[in-house]
Amino acid sequence: MATRHSSFTTIRILQALHMTERFRAWYLLETSHDVGLVAEILAGEQSTAKGVRLPGDTGDEIHERYGARIESIELLDESARPSLPSREQGGGVCRRAEVCLSWPVHNVGASLPILWVTLLGNQVGMRQLSGIRLRRLELPASFVRSCPLPQFGIHGTRRLTGVYGRPLIGCIVKPNIGLTPEQTAGAVRELAASGIDFIKDDELIASPPYSPLAARVAAVMPVIDEIAQGTGRKVMYAFNITDEYDQMLRHHDTVLAAGGTCVMVDINGVGLSGLASLRRHCQLPIHGHRAGWAMFTRSPALGMDFQPYQAIHRLAGVDHLHVSGLGGKFWEDFDTVLSSARHCLTPLSSGPGRDDRAMPVFSGGSTIHQAAPTFHGAGTADLIYTCGTGIMGHPVDLASGCRSMRQAWEAALQGIPLRHYAKTHPELAAALSGRRDPVH
Repeated sequence: MATRHSSFTTIRILQALHMTERFRAWYLLETSHDVGLVAEILAGEQSTAKGVRLPGDTGDEIHERYGARIESIELLDESARPSLPSREQGGGVCRRAEVCLSWPVHNVGASLPILWVTLLGNQVGMRQLSGIRLRRLELPASFVRSCPLPQFGIHGTRRLTGVYGRPLIGCIVKPNIGLTPEQTAGAVRELAASGIDFIKDDELIASPPYSPLAARVAAVMPVIDEIAQGTGRKVMYAFNITDEYDQMLRHHDTVLAAGGTCVMVDINGVGLSGLASLRRHCQLPIHGHRAGWAMFTRSPALGMDFQPYQAIHRLAGVDHLHVSGLGGKFWEDFDTVLSSARHCLTPLSSGPGRDDRAMPVFSGGSTIHQAAPTFHGAGTADLIYTCGTGIMGHPVDLASGCRSMRQAWEAALQGIPLRHYAKTHPELAAALSGRRDPVH
């Protein structure tokens, strides 16, 4: 009897501990109303609708156990005009504040879609708000451990490619779309023979009629295997398997059966459920392309920062995640891009023995000139550095383009200026000068 009582007590204690675990989110709010009152309304909207009572509900037990709480409010500044349109402005100036809310973990269970809706659901349309932006997310270790998480991450990617001590140098097949499987295989042959580490499909091609995924895999993988036999290094190719869920799983199985070592998905296209379900099925690294990300973040008064965005998609299982690049193709400045990379490399607290980091992918105008600032800003070489024109536009040939990119990173890792390193590295010198003399 004593043992049964002890077990029962232990279970109750564990349940009580779980009930007290909470996740926290920090928001930038803008309103012309009282900030504290608006925060209360927001907390109720995203949990128990505290102002609503059911017949017989005379106490606060439900609201205590399931309600969102305001943890802190920090007033920031004011604006004479609202950042976003709203039919109810309340009159007067618009006040901005950072507000931290928390929720009990049992509100969402282990559901990433419900976590997303809790964090960015109906509250973004509240008429009292003229701005709301999710800035930061903090999750308890127990919730993190309940999620799929990256399966390969940095260490698994390096093991599959055999690349250590430097970034993976990558390239996107060009033209982005329109190539037949055979033409794609021809481009891969040139790149793989030139010494590239990583090749990816464009986000716009998955399995179109002119290049079905199965046909593309059948054309590309023999080329990769053939070159690997000669070089001893197998290029990682990220096949874009973005599709409806059942098709996506079949595409993954096709890549796996052919000996492929990576699949790619457009994470905003397949959604959290699709991504997490793929991760549970997947036996290959998942290369996460964030096409469409800017619509979540480009307005400073609406959407979310990259920290919560990348955290949620790492929870769902991406191994690599795009962060843009320093080449200026997209709108983010250097600090924003580098901060995004550092977030990917910051552990999610899944506990000892589990590396839940994702490998940041730099792309978008990356060239030899961004190697050193990328390395110093990210603080690591644990990244994928993908280039298009930065390699293919080399004045001599593709092989020289690949070598010049690797040399630029050698210089960065050793702290040597490019022009100094180029004195003894002709491919890098040619890339710097733009001359077309053959490199020997």
